[in-house]
Amino acid sequence: MILVDTSVMIEFLRGSRNAAAARFLQALDDGLPFGITSHVYQEVLQGAATRREFGLLKDYLDTQTFYELKHGRESHARAARLYFDCRRRGYTLTSTIDCLIAEVAIEHDLLLLHNDRDYNFLEKVAPKLRFY
Repeated sequence: MILVDTSVMIEFLRGSRNAAAARFLQALDDGLPFGITSHVYQEVLQGAATRREFGLLKDYLDTQTFYELKHGRESHARAARLYFDCRRRGYTLTSTIDCLIAEVAIEHDLLLLHNDRDYNFLEKVAPKLRFY
């Protein structure tokens, strides 16, 4: 199972064909199961340019499989620990949301598909984080 990050979903929806978007398109063509998180859902929707686009994006995203944090407050503490561990090792993350998405991937044992350097840092502190 693949968890698709916002960085890939936005590029895919824009029609970009960078390496990550191309990998996602190939996964779709191969019928591989994938999903998103509520964080990805929100980030994609808040990038809509018009009400019409917002509605179209919402309709599409509402059909996707959603993965959520499994352990409530403890999951948030684990995501915060990822951020803390990166900071302690000198890695500057640009988004705390990426820590939450990484924690979802870890908890569900999903392969994360991304195009975001934050995950390159997270990989160094989270050995259970795997990528597609």
